Amino acid sequence: MNTQAKIEVKNLSKQYGDVQAVTDVSFSVGDREVLGFLGPNGAGKTTVMKILTGFHFQTSGTALVDGIPVDEQPLEIKKRIGYLPENVPLYGDLTVDEYLAFTAEARFIPKNEREASINASLEACGLLNYRSRRIETLSKGYRQRAGLAQAILHDPPILILDEPTTGLDPNQIIEIRSLIKELGKRKTVILSTHILQEVEAICSQVLIIHDGSIAAQGTPEEIAGSIKGGDTWELILKYSGDNGAHIVNEKLSMLGAISNTAVESAADGIVNASFFIPSESEDSNAGERIFDWAVTQNLKILGMNRKKISIEDIFVKLTREERGK
Repeated sequence: MNTQAKIEVKNLSKQYGDVQAVTDVSFSVGDREVLGFLGPNGAGKTTVMKILTGFHFQTSGTALVDGIPVDEQPLEIKKRIGYLPENVPLYGDLTVDEYLAFTAEARFIPKNEREASINASLEACGLLNYRSRRIETLSKGYRQRAGLAQAILHDPPILILDEPTTGLDPNQIIEIRSLIKELGKRKTVILSTHILQEVEAICSQVLIIHDGSIAAQGTPEEIAGSIKGGDTWELILKYSGDNGAHIVNEKLSMLGAISNTAVESAADGIVNASFFIPSESEDSNAGERIFDWAVTQNLKILGMNRKKISIEDIFVKLTREERGK
């Protein structure tokens, strides 16, 4: 099977009756890239995934897999894609072995290759000791593993995974993340998730979709630069003193280099302040400048942290702005 996989989506739109689920979405995923697909519930992520896997057809636009239009050759596309939907369709009365054997036959894996394919997927998903167990007796986490095993059973060059770590315990999440990261070294992967740390741990590219349209795409660093005008750092300070949160907020807003302030009062007269300094305004004296300002306001600094903007910060900012917040 051709392992030079690539996905290209151009001006994709999907309408269900009067509901516009996806509007003019365009992106591409190169060979051996892992794309993190982010968005609030109902944003259109699953719709795009179902179009790419040939389960739904677009209203307009194009979706290409290895240069093949999905809506023209959906069966050929299914041979090239391993798909794990959010709600995995499983047969509880079958053992894991029987389920994978059924899947192997449905995927037209040659008989002389089926045993090796099943063993490889069982080992990859940590299911070798569970192969004789009926699926209905498995925990939710292990049922999820069985679903992932069927997705990789035919060794597809492309994986599309919709919330793959749902229902897993912390140790299982780490194991599945490691598996996906390893698979991404030789496959193209699209990963939909609500766990933002998962994107930072696994993905080389990020696409944020909201209300059916793309809000941002690129590496986390590129997205952070685009929404802040450069590489951005967050400074978090804790103060104690007589000034209330509203006074601190007012003073912070007067510093032209500081934006997006969020100030709140905590217990025992402590005020927490969180704000951003865009990189073009940043200089080696930024910390000293803030310290001097706090002294003039009779504020005592209890702590100061400087950290790079996270994918969570980016996600919250973009989706809230899209809602007009």
